[in-house]
Amino acid sequence: MAFLRAWKERGLRHLASLAADLITDEVACPAADVITYIPPDPLRQLKRARHPAQALAEELGARWSLEPASLLRRERVTVRQASLRLAQRGGNVQDAFETVPNVHGRVVLVDDIYTSGSTTGAAARALSRAGAERVDVVTFARAVR
Repeated sequence: MAFLRAWKERGLRHLASLAADLITDEVACPAADVITYIPPDPLRQLKRARHPAQALAEELGARWSLEPASLLRRERVTVRQASLRLAQRGGNVQDAFETVPNVHGRVVLVDDIYTSGSTTGAAARALSRAGAERVDVVTFARAVR
């Protein structure tokens, strides 16, 4: 947990490289055409030097020879997921993401922490609606509650 807090909240962005090393030691590169990430909330991003999910996607892309692309953006401001009960999270991010035009092929979607799957689920649905053939999700950590 200290690693995640340092990476996300204290701005130790070089930890994204270590996280990517740990992931690639355990996870084979998915059959994909592009790698993307959960976009940051614009207001919360003002407090951060670099978005953890973006940094992780870039590091994984380099190791897996996948070109990172910013395919998603936040359509609206959402409440911070960590402040919500698990049952509230799905509604909070429903229709929260919009994609760039003409998404196609197989996409790897990266996030730093997977808790309920609401955020990655909403983003994956947006990518699928936009034309992605397949969306595989990769995260560094899985929160168990």
